[in-house]
Amino acid sequence: MKASVPEMAGPQPPRTCILAEAVRSLLLCFVSPAWCLVAALLAAVPYVRGQELRDIPATGVSPGALEEAPLDPARRLSLQAAIKSRNYARAETLLLEDIRRNPKSPQLLTLAGGIFFLDGKYLNSAIAMKKAEALAPLDDRSRFTLAMAYVTLEHRDWARPELDRLAASDPRNALYPYWLSRLDYDAQQFSAAIAHARQALALDPGFMKAYDNLGLCYEALGKYDDAIQAYQDAVRLDHASRAPSPWPALNLGALLVKLSRLEDAEKYLKESLRDDPRFPQAHYQLGALLARQHQDAEAVQELKQAAALNPSYAEPYYLLGKIYQRQGNKNAAEAAWSTFQRLKKEKPKEQPH
Repeated sequence: MKASVPEMAGPQPPRTCILAEAVRSLLLCFVSPAWCLVAALLAAVPYVRGQELRDIPATGVSPGALEEAPLDPARRLSLQAAIKSRNYARAETLLLEDIRRNPKSPQLLTLAGGIFFLDGKYLNSAIAMKKAEALAPLDDRSRFTLAMAYVTLEHRDWARPELDRLAASDPRNALYPYWLSRLDYDAQQFSAAIAHARQALALDPGFMKAYDNLGLCYEALGKYDDAIQAYQDAVRLDHASRAPSPWPALNLGALLVKLSRLEDAEKYLKESLRDDPRFPQAHYQLGALLARQHQDAEAVQELKQAAALNPSYAEPYYLLGKIYQRQGNKNAAEAAWSTFQRLKKEKPKEQPH
């Protein structure tokens, strides 16, 4: 990678542009010219939801990271208290002071990378982890944190080699082929995605999310019976979870809507909303189902709820426009479609969860 740094143009999106005072301090402390280029490339990426943030594991700080870092006892206790109370800004400030004094410590850098990740500062996390890796090999937890930072920053091409290395170093960990399956799916490499999902399930037959991703892959290939079976397995496993996810029931319900199996679909969409009453996608899919049944008032209510829960969600406005058009309300239809077009221009296509 060349060391020249492209000029940054204009204000950056809030979630990926974390180049405020703490970041400038971080870069001044320990980022080489080559990694300034990485920072510029990452900061230039517009924020999109990509993988659902709730589904990105909070890898963060390993239990022994504080003990391994070269910190005096008082500073270690202060950091521990800040992390425990989720006062990540305080933890970052403390760590930056230590990094200024000891810029060649990979332990401090990986600790900073983990805290930045927990704080949602994925650009900072990636920079810190790569600088640490230049000093010493990353442990698996830190490498996985780096991979997840890349995923969240929409650099799946950078995440893949990190996950490949993790899968090679720990071939019995189902998490790594699962995430490779997700990257394959995003790249529309559905056969590879199925192979990686099945590899994850061979290692962990109770891996609900692997079944869910397997269903997405089969659905993309038009293998609907296989997709339904995979989604049903995911829903079954989700029922036994202490923290049920709304996604498996949503995905199954959405496929059943597509197949015009509306009665079955409604059951799963309502189940998804029981798991998370504020889940915009489930409100949208239920609205789509009700619109197909010409239950316009109920459909409009669900679609408006989906849009209210996620103001950047474009699709509800398209369906609202169709309903208004069907009702002969031309002005409302045009207003809804105008909002749909505006949101689609502002926000790239949402990736699957």
